[in-house]
Amino acid sequence: MNEAQIRALAAEVLAGIAPEADLATVGDDEDLREALDLDSMDFMNFVIGLSQGSGRKIPDADTPKLQTMRSLVAYLGG
Repeated sequence: MNEAQIRALAAEVLAGIAPEADLATVGDDEDLREALDLDSMDFMNFVIGLSQGSGRKIPDADTPKLQTMRSLVAYLGG
């Protein structure tokens, strides 16, 4: 996946979990949970959606690698 595809997937997954959250307002290095006011369950659902949408298994141990958009793009793009 390229960066644009990853960002589109993240926005799509987020819209299903927290429709009021706007990913476009979050800086690349901001903590996604904090910036989007996601609780731990919402964040886990976000990770599950990213995994399903990307077709890539994301182990629980890797969730810290998805804290920011920059790290999320690097992880899914790698």
